[in-house]
Amino acid sequence: MIKKTSVTFQLFYMFVLFSFLMQSCVRERDTDTNAASDLAMHAFIYQDAANIADDAATKNTGENLSNYKTRGYCATLTHDKLSNPRTMIIDFGSVNCMGNDGRERRGSILVSYTGNYNDSGSVHTITFDEYFVNDHQFMGQNIIENKGKNGASNTFYTSKVDAKVLKPLLADTLYFQGEYTIVWKQGESTPIWGDDVYEIIGKGSGRNEQKTFYAMNITEPLIKDVLNCRYFHTGKVAIQPQGKALRTLDFGDGDCDNDATVTINNKVFHIELW
Repeated sequence: MIKKTSVTFQLFYMFVLFSFLMQSCVRERDTDTNAASDLAMHAFIYQDAANIADDAATKNTGENLSNYKTRGYCATLTHDKLSNPRTMIIDFGSVNCMGNDGRERRGSILVSYTGNYNDSGSVHTITFDEYFVNDHQFMGQNIIENKGKNGASNTFYTSKVDAKVLKPLLADTLYFQGEYTIVWKQGESTPIWGDDVYEIIGKGSGRNEQKTFYAMNITEPLIKDVLNCRYFHTGKVAIQPQGKALRTLDFGDGDCDNDATVTINNKVFHIELW
């Protein structure tokens, strides 16, 4: 009887130890940064399209954008200021054109807006027509509403993103939905488009190419300097993939570079922004 109890206890102890080791191995193997990389891409592209629309809003049909050019000008602008709602078509053409931010674009950004573009209450709906950046196809829409001034006298906006993305050589669509508040922190008082700086907070959810669902919440505001840095260079995002550990995406401390970090179970991984 004693021998049987001892064997049973040993088997139980081995089972508990094995389970603990297996759980530890699973945690050790959690090195998946895909959700963080996809989220960084979504955050950039849909804000970038809004910045392009803001640039185009100051121009008339046939005029060139201030940015997104190299030897020549990539985009052809059609701006209808008489229709209701008013519309803009920003057409980068059917062949990739490299902008001065080093990114290849083709296809069109379509903008429909009410009232005067920068007036409080104006609503801007941004959609896409065969629009590619670095051969990634971006679909869906971004609805941006000018909410007027906040307590600090900065213009701020709400942004509702319903994103769909096809990566090169990938059949499955990436999905993302997010709701943001965007504060115009610097540059509003000048006529120079390129000195604008925006602060972004918000939350959302998505599905990556592994068909893993995740939720996200911006815990420290993302900062986008329109002209002086092609990347988000400040801010942190908490990301919770389904069935995996909480992870933190950190865009950095203000240095303009394409390096961001993802912390998973106290281990730090680097991802490249594009």
